Amino acid sequence: MARVVVTDAAVVDLRELIQSHRLPEDTPERVRRSLRPLEEFPELGAELRGSLAPRRFLLGPWRWMIVVYRYYADRDLVAILAIVDGRSSRSPSASR
Repeated sequence: MARVVVTDAAVVDLRELIQSHRLPEDTPERVRRSLRPLEEFPELGAELRGSLAPRRFLLGPWRWMIVVYRYYADRDLVAILAIVDGRSSRSPSASR
């Protein structure tokens, strides 16, 4: 079973989204539930291409919430790197 860790940067991202989007109080728990499958299936998310590879992403509790992560197979570790609004220009899916 892979260990899932949330980086400080991703924690800040989530706090900012909670505040800017006026998300419900249980948002952190909702995000945790979205991350649980990564423990058993660390390569579950789609792989990002180009300069973002080998990062992957999955959707959070809302379809617009993108969780960017990287799986380190040698350590069986999933690092949550960012949590972003997929509709924003900061999103990994935004045109560059």
